[in-house]
Amino acid sequence: MKEILLGVNIDHVATLRNARGEKYPSVIEAALCAESAGATSIVSHLREDRRHIKDEDIFLLKKIITTKLNMEMALNDEIIKISFDLKPHKVTLVPEKREEITTEGGLDIKKHKKLLKELIPEYKRNGIETFLFIEPDIEMVKLSAEIGVTGIELHTGKYANAQKGEEIEFEFKKILYSAKKGVDLGLKVAAGHGLDYHNVYKIASIKEIYELNIGFSIIAHSIFYGLETSIKELINIMYRARNE
Repeated sequence: MKEILLGVNIDHVATLRNARGEKYPSVIEAALCAESAGATSIVSHLREDRRHIKDEDIFLLKKIITTKLNMEMALNDEIIKISFDLKPHKVTLVPEKREEITTEGGLDIKKHKKLLKELIPEYKRNGIETFLFIEPDIEMVKLSAEIGVTGIELHTGKYANAQKGEEIEFEFKKILYSAKKGVDLGLKVAAGHGLDYHNVYKIASIKEIYELNIGFSIIAHSIFYGLETSIKELINIMYRARNE
């Protein structure tokens, strides 16, 4: 059975650190722990308002980690420049609003199509993979392929927030069909947002999805069980989803 990878988002380690203006907990220590526990990439969102990850964090992460750095970022001139200076393994382009608590939906590709067509070739020339964080929608998948990105990350927020069985199944099928279409069009397909220990199994069972990117639920779980144990537990659930 095809394996599924886990990218661990460490933003909320920085959120806790910044709440008291301390130097701890360390995002570097968290990243190294995540790698040791089996994470295959470290995910970090450098927001315009620097509410959690700071510039020095992300440059130090790039220098120290031994897996891959996935930089989540908005289409903001300053952040785009930083991404080219940093040269992470991957950039995931996401929508961003100052007032939001967390990313609320997928990127509006139509709105940013001109800029994306200019940026994607530049990232490729710099050896950086490009992913678009999109809604699980066939039209968005097709547009992503037309622009020439490496892959897509499907927004699983609506699935994660669904309460009733039929609603959960409806949102799951949108993700399933979008993942299949993405692979058919030659895209790498990742998924993430709102996934936790209770709802991740169904998404991890989709064989077309090669990677899940998860942060908040892992950090929350780690308060009670420790970071390494929490990551290993989640990886075990994902493995069972692929192999049962």
